[in-house]
Amino acid sequence: MKQAIFLHFFLGVLACLSGFWVNAEDAYRYFTWEVTYGTISPLGVPQQGILINGLFPGPNVECVTNENIIVNVINKLDEPFLITWNGIQQRKTSWQDGVLGTNCPIPPNSNWTYKFQAKDQIGTYNYFPSTKLHRAAGGFGGFNIAQRSVISIPYPQPDGEFTLLVADWYKTNFKVLQQKLDSGNPLPLPDGLLINGLNQAATFTGEPGKTYKFRVSNVGIATSINFRIQGHVLKLIEVEGAHTLQETYESLDIHVGQSVAVLVTLNGSPKDYFIVASTRFTKPILTATAILRYAGSSIAASQPLPIGPTYQIHWSMKQARTIRLNLTANAARPNPQGSFHYGTIQVARTIILENTQAKINGKLRYAVNSISYEDPDTPLKLADWFNIPGVFDLNTIKDKPTFGPAILGASVIGTTLHDFVEIIFQNNETAIQSWHLDGYSFFVVGYGSGLWTPEFRKRYNLNDAIPRHTVQVYPSGWSAVMVSLDNKGMWNLRSAIWSRNYLGQQLYVRVWNNEKSLFTETDIPPNALFCGKAKPSS
Repeated sequence: MKQAIFLHFFLGVLACLSGFWVNAEDAYRYFTWEVTYGTISPLGVPQQGILINGLFPGPNVECVTNENIIVNVINKLDEPFLITWNGIQQRKTSWQDGVLGTNCPIPPNSNWTYKFQAKDQIGTYNYFPSTKLHRAAGGFGGFNIAQRSVISIPYPQPDGEFTLLVADWYKTNFKVLQQKLDSGNPLPLPDGLLINGLNQAATFTGEPGKTYKFRVSNVGIATSINFRIQGHVLKLIEVEGAHTLQETYESLDIHVGQSVAVLVTLNGSPKDYFIVASTRFTKPILTATAILRYAGSSIAASQPLPIGPTYQIHWSMKQARTIRLNLTANAARPNPQGSFHYGTIQVARTIILENTQAKINGKLRYAVNSISYEDPDTPLKLADWFNIPGVFDLNTIKDKPTFGPAILGASVIGTTLHDFVEIIFQNNETAIQSWHLDGYSFFVVGYGSGLWTPEFRKRYNLNDAIPRHTVQVYPSGWSAVMVSLDNKGMWNLRSAIWSRNYLGQQLYVRVWNNEKSLFTETDIPPNALFCGKAKPSS
């Protein structure tokens, strides 16, 4: 009898726990995206664009920390296609990264389903096509992750929010731009700027006296921008998932691939105001405008536009140094961001990456440490997983710049899981650079001019440097980041300036250990596409 009672009790406990586990599972959000060509006229000239579900820009993804994202992408283009999730870390699963080093592209007239979790992240991100020059035709959108209800935020809950996608734009068809690069010629200055697909007239309406969150991403392919709102100040609250010290700015520089969130209080006269984005470090300066409308306003926005910086590099660098981590705020998990004392961790390795222009086979290429990256037919991740020889070699690229002519290669830097690494981006060219690392945020500990030397470590911010996934490198200068390599996989480290990326300014970081465990990395997904040497023989 006692055994029966115990068994009944035990089964009841199991049933309760089972119900708890089911109910505790994080929610799923399902999306079906049909990718097509369509005629758009963002700069007044009809041209071929890439639409998602008929939209340009594509639909925003709105989710909550730890929710599971299922996106079925149906490729109706005439070329293979992939989408990458800019800043979404995809813990332990570079299989879903959506770049040619990790995924076979989705063939025309077929589909593939991405499955990943917005694990332990909050903030403002975006997505875009990673194949060829598709990014120059559209296919991009916002990706916003809200905090869970049990996590506090270090500012009053806004009365609403707006997503602004700022992009430089060419009137030329993306295939023509690609042919220009293939023939060995650089791209010209873009023809204009867009805010949410429009050069002007995008409108954002709010109630007088209320405060709104503006999520702003630079989804362009070439150009840093400055963002400002006529008659209003911007209180910076978040950069790519990190809560910042809440400094107030009249305008903010946002470099290619970067995202910010600012609070704007509608405390002016009830009328319309210009929202302005203008290019940085270009001649001439390109400008796009939108409208901030006070509800009920019948007074149009009036000139002059608020003035922004033009070519002041030192101004931009000084502003960048003021963007710092809020050490008293929670992150996506219920623990203080400041509890990670990155400045006290021993650096296991220093990697210095120098970008250069090169001529290879008589054509323009871009290189990193004298290697101009070229995608092999077999994705690096598949080759690594199945031990396929002849696809990449961990000795192709070195940890420091090398002398001699640039060559083509599949650059992969081998690292060990949980290494703490210092990366120096050295830019000896006269154009600004922008570097992004998939799967990670890194601490931006320093910017400087000239050649980096170890002496500059004395100037590093080792206390409250902002973690972000994309860092700018100023002309004839350097940027230093530190990163804890705790996300196993094959991760793309690339120029966010897409013509440079397309012509070789990228590489991969293999974060590896010899333990095969679901605690460190998921298995290959059952719906994985196979190509190159990984394709089963018929």
